[in-house]
Amino acid sequence: MTATEVRAGTSRKAAGRPAREGRGTLRRVLPPGRRFLLRRKGVLVKLAGWSLLESAQTFLGGYCLARALDQGFLAGRTGTGLGWLAVAAVAILAGGPLVRGVFAQLAALVEPLRDGLVRRAVTRALDAAVADPARADGTAVSRLTHQSEIVRDSFAGLVLTARSFVFTAVGALAGLLALAPQFLLIVAPPLVLGLALFLATLPPMAAAQRAFLDLDEAVADRAGTIGAGLRDIVACGTQTEVADSAARLIGAGARASRVLARWAAVRTLALGVAGQLPVILLLAATPWLLRQGVTAGALMGALAYLVQSLLPALHTLMTALGAAGTRLLVVLERFEDGAVGADGADGTGRTGRAAGSAPWEPEAVPGARSVPAAGPVPAARSVPGARSVPGARRPTPAAELRSVTLAYGPGAPPVLDRLDLTVPEGEHLAVVGPSGIGKSTLTSVLAGLLAPDEGTVLLSGQPVAGRTARDLAGLRVLIPQQAYVFTGTVRENLCQLRPYASTRELVRAVEALHADELVGRLGGLDGAVEPGALSQGERQMLALCRAYVSPAALTVLDEATCHLDPAAEARAEEALAERPGALVVVAHRLSSARRAGRVLVLDGTRPECGTHGELLSGSALYRDLTGHWQTG
Repeated sequence: MTATEVRAGTSRKAAGRPAREGRGTLRRVLPPGRRFLLRRKGVLVKLAGWSLLESAQTFLGGYCLARALDQGFLAGRTGTGLGWLAVAAVAILAGGPLVRGVFAQLAALVEPLRDGLVRRAVTRALDAAVADPARADGTAVSRLTHQSEIVRDSFAGLVLTARSFVFTAVGALAGLLALAPQFLLIVAPPLVLGLALFLATLPPMAAAQRAFLDLDEAVADRAGTIGAGLRDIVACGTQTEVADSAARLIGAGARASRVLARWAAVRTLALGVAGQLPVILLLAATPWLLRQGVTAGALMGALAYLVQSLLPALHTLMTALGAAGTRLLVVLERFEDGAVGADGADGTGRTGRAAGSAPWEPEAVPGARSVPAAGPVPAARSVPGARSVPGARRPTPAAELRSVTLAYGPGAPPVLDRLDLTVPEGEHLAVVGPSGIGKSTLTSVLAGLLAPDEGTVLLSGQPVAGRTARDLAGLRVLIPQQAYVFTGTVRENLCQLRPYASTRELVRAVEALHADELVGRLGGLDGAVEPGALSQGERQMLALCRAYVSPAALTVLDEATCHLDPAAEARAEEALAERPGALVVVAHRLSSARRAGRVLVLDGTRPECGTHGELLSGSALYRDLTGHWQTG
């Protein structure tokens, strides 16, 4: 399975995981959080002091309204009523300095948290890079900045809302008690019940939130993986498998979103019990309250406490805890696990690569070569004398191009122009030319990945047009510059194009490519392959062994040995040239051209084909290329 699918599998379980797993998350995050807060008691005391003023403001709002009605307007004393309202107005206007003081203390509490997380993640990222430079992620530090900002903003929002609710509730409950103790008998039970119900949903909702976030990121990661590896996917004929795995991942994401929606519905129920039910009970109990001697002004003040103070604060608290709170728990847990910066992950579960591709799916190739865009690309014309090669072992060529023309877009100069080329079975052909001249385009046409505008492409005498990717995979094997390997065993990687290859055949391929040391270090044919732990050269070596095992009659190497040293490259090309079929190599070293039986020079005006010696004497471009190689 890919890394995203591994996370998806975990997330599918998390989507329905019991509340105890959410409580496990809380148990892991709360101790370091408690230690952080205890080290900042002074800041917390000052923040509580400013917040007590907010309790006084809340208290005066409902109390002054009740007194304005009972002692003023209902008693016929308008001046007294206006005086009480003026006191409430002064309390409201005093909120400006109050907000300033709260935010000053909030900054002293939040910024050290962000700074500490950044230091911790950077330290772990640097330690991991020093311990294993091959797997170092140069973008991890920049990515974790985003994660630390999530923590800072979420933590600040939670502190604000929790502080506001607590001190608003203190002021409102104190006001209800001052107006009439009976109010607490009506308001307190549903308020406590709703809060208890909401708090009980937090652990499972945190688990559901984590599952949803993981799967949402996994789907985005998989989309990037598939987009970057489309060429490899088509070349291997694994479209169905890739589509099925993506569909499973999307389905898991949909299930996780439904689970999260169900918990959101429970949260809404809790809000209704804690916020709306007290208002309904208060209205229903009005006749009884009036018989108990409660005044109309007190009833109006109690209603103001509920509607203007408690309900908005409660709604804000539940929204913040249900969304930002669960996200904060998830991110903090990953910081606690060392996920951010320790392995190149960005704190959301993403790692820049699908660390574990399924055994039959290509790994993402971030640097995979793309098809050139339309533009003034010089054309390659027919190769003189390339229609037949004396001494071919079979009359049916491994590959044949007949008057092939291809241009990228209407009106663009053709990259290949009426190109005729025959590659007999048993031939070793090198393709050379300046960068951007059309070498990769030629390999894509040979492999059936690009359809020419005109002309015919044949593989083993069979037309390429109309064939499925799986059919093409049996006729040719293409190894690009960025080789793809899969999470699984060495055997699974080597058997990808020939699932029923015997152990003897696999051993023969490993020995022919001189990959014994690499395979031995991985634990033999049944050893585990982790793409991220391999160098580019090691990936190329495994891909070359896979090509050797393939039953295809044509092997195309599009700079597929560029990460090998010259000796290893020579052994690989010689081994692949000796296997049944034909070998076409896009050369990036002079030695590759020298080893080939023929060399095709794409010069944009008149392609030439011949031996190394013939081209040195007859092709000015080839002489320039060899001089460049020798100088380099």
